[in-house]
Amino acid sequence: MREYKHKLLGYLRREILPTTHCPGCGCGQVLNAFVNAIDDLEIDPKNIISVTGIGCSSWIPSPYLKCDTLHTTHGRAVAFATGVKVIRPQANVVVIAGDGDLAGIGGNHLIHAARRNVGLAVFLVNNYIYGMTGGQVSPTTPFGAVTTTTPYSNAEYPLNIAEVVAAAGANYVARWTTYHIRKLIAAMKEVLQKKGFSFIEIVSQCPVSYGRRVGLRDGVAFMEYFKKSSVGVGTAENMSEEELEGKIVVGKLVERHRIEFTESLRRINESCQKRASGE
Repeated sequence: MREYKHKLLGYLRREILPTTHCPGCGCGQVLNAFVNAIDDLEIDPKNIISVTGIGCSSWIPSPYLKCDTLHTTHGRAVAFATGVKVIRPQANVVVIAGDGDLAGIGGNHLIHAARRNVGLAVFLVNNYIYGMTGGQVSPTTPFGAVTTTTPYSNAEYPLNIAEVVAAAGANYVARWTTYHIRKLIAAMKEVLQKKGFSFIEIVSQCPVSYGRRVGLRDGVAFMEYFKKSSVGVGTAENMSEEELEGKIVVGKLVERHRIEFTESLRRINESCQKRASGE
């Protein structure tokens, strides 16, 4: 087995390195950013419970992260994570999964976990497609894009998932791309320290299943596209809908301080116990 010495590799399961992601895939960048974030915060992986579903992005926590991991059924990651948080309210419960998993098949779970303000750190890796299963259209696929299930162009408008989660009531919502890696790490650190439902949409590249169909055949081309197409939230506020067409709005969309779900449950339980004991 190859000898790895970098300290960040201590957070990974070395027996399966290097990763099996496709050349140019952004999942490795997301994994790198997350490991940097927990290292900066000095969070022991033993205190992290990661939950994921099915897809390319689900390989980020499972099997690579050296922590307790639930690799769940497709679209059910947030539902499983909610159960974990209720039973282990003091744990750092992290969900890392893709747009098809969280915004598509698991979209309803995502919305209601945000509404309830469950204390989860959710990282949605949005590569615009169902990458692992053959390149089918997903809820975030851009209008007009060609996929295996929309061979003559996508007739649907994409779901602005970060805005939906913000509207549902999450305590923290942001969007960054894999090009904005330092800002992504900083946002991840904020999320890992934030109480309540915290969410980052990470726009990531998929050169193999998506990029080759839209003229972005490698990771470098995607980085150039993300750099050129990204607009900060402050700038976007002064732009029209037409001007924002095809742009990626990046930055922090919302931050609130509503009481977290399991804390509400604890207060209710304590109140019921006092009434039952006659206090």
